[in-house]
Amino acid sequence: MISICIMAIVLYSTWGLLKESLRLSIDAVPIDISFDKIKAAILQHKEVIDVHHLHIWAMSTTKNAMTAHLLVNDQLNDKEIAMLKQACKHELLHLNIHHITFEVEKEICIEEDCH
Repeated sequence: MISICIMAIVLYSTWGLLKESLRLSIDAVPIDISFDKIKAAILQHKEVIDVHHLHIWAMSTTKNAMTAHLLVNDQLNDKEIAMLKQACKHELLHLNIHHITFEVEKEICIEEDCH
């Protein structure tokens, strides 16, 4: 009977760690991360037209990672794109995203009146 009580106490006291470990092992989106907030933080930059293929996962119990494709205006040069990526990364750091990889796609205008 004592061993069952001890097992119950151990299970109860480690339940949170067990759940967190399971989430980490299946690369689930961390519970405190909001896709909507992340997307809004990126889209607040006027140079970003769209963000897609957004993937967020926990690297550890304290560090989160993200990859995303950014669709930007085709008029941006390499320096402006680098500055935009850095600005987005800075914003996302405040939302608990620590390791970020952006794939940048430029808007291609194929219609005559799109400018």
